[in-house]
Amino acid sequence: MTQQGEDVVRAEQLTKVYRAGEVEVAAVTSLDLTIARGEFMAIAGPSGSGKTTLLNLISGLDQPTSGSAYLAGVAIEDMNGRQLADFRRDHVGFIFQSYNLIPVLTVRENVEYVMILQRVPAAERRRRVAEVLSDVGLAGMEARRPPQLSGGQQQRVAVARAMVSEPDIILADEPTANLDSTTGAELIDMMRDLNRTRGMTFIFSTHDEMIMSRAERLVLLKDGRLDKDIRRDDSTE
Repeated sequence: MTQQGEDVVRAEQLTKVYRAGEVEVAAVTSLDLTIARGEFMAIAGPSGSGKTTLLNLISGLDQPTSGSAYLAGVAIEDMNGRQLADFRRDHVGFIFQSYNLIPVLTVRENVEYVMILQRVPAAERRRRVAEVLSDVGLAGMEARRPPQLSGGQQQRVAVARAMVSEPDIILADEPTANLDSTTGAELIDMMRDLNRTRGMTFIFSTHDEMIMSRAERLVLLKDGRLDKDIRRDDSTE
C-alpha cells in the first residue's frame, strides 16, 4: 500500500468514448485528476456526467480510449484481463448500492471471501474479520446471513468486506441509494470515522447531498469533464 500523502490515483488526459454503430459518446474527456492516500472525497454531477465511468476507469473495470490511469503507481492499461482481476482484488475495495452480498454465506464468510482468494492464512482471516466487524458495529452477527439483516446492516457488511483486505482505495458507487436518510447518514459517518482512524481512502460516486456535504473534497463533473475541484478545508476550486 502507498504511504499517507502519496498519490494513490492519477489520471492523465483520461478519455473514454463509447461507440454504438456510427454514434460516438464521450463519457469522460481529457480529464486530469490526482487523489492522495487517505482522502475522503466525492465525485458528483448530473446523470450522464461521467461519474461511474470515471470510477470504472480508475479501478480497471474499464479501459480508457486514450490517456492513462494509474492506481498505486501502476498503469492500468498495461495489464491484461487476468492481471487486472488480480490487481483489483488486492488493491481496490468496492461498495455497491445493491450491497452485492452472497445470500447463502454468513456475514463472516462474506467478509473473508476476498482474503480466501488472496490465500490469507485462516488465523489471520479470523483476526481481521473480528476486528473489522467490530469497527462497523456488527460484532456478534458473524453467523447471520444477509436476508436476516436490515439494509443498513447489509451495507455495513459490504463496507467491512471492502476494508478487510486493506486495499489502496475503496470505491463506493451510490452507497446510500437504497437506504433511508437516517441510516444513510449513520453509514457515511461510520465510514468517515474509519477514514480518520485507519487512513483508508474513500471515493464516492453520488447524487446524495448528504455525502457531498460530508466529503472533505468534492469533484464535480459536467459532460465528462472536470468542472470544479473543491476542498472542504479551504473551499478553493
